[in-house]
Amino acid sequence: MNNKAIFLLLLSLVLLHASAAAPTGRWTPISNVKDPHVVAVGKFAVSEYDMQSKSELKFVAVVSGESKVVAGISYRLIVAVNDGVAGPGASKNYEAIVWEKEWLKSMNLTSFKPVV
Repeated sequence: MNNKAIFLLLLSLVLLHASAAAPTGRWTPISNVKDPHVVAVGKFAVSEYDMQSKSELKFVAVVSGESKVVAGISYRLIVAVNDGVAGPGASKNYEAIVWEKEWLKSMNLTSFKPVV
């Protein structure tokens, strides 16, 4: 085999492995919702929603989540928040979708709605 054929074979194997490791466009469960980065994304979602809607929700925790690769990473998180209405210690769940482009250090809140 010549060098070009070997290179193409290795490149194909690397691309095949990468596509199997991170399926593009398909939601996959986040196994550790206490991961500091996942928590930071959840806090960003609540903070951004507060700023946009002039509300005063307080982040409590990330309850569950999924992510998918789409020109960055899209996170679909269920976050527990305290709205100050339900009383101290009580929380409500919201679904937040955040699109992150980590290489640009950019996050965008695309959806934030109560879980019914």
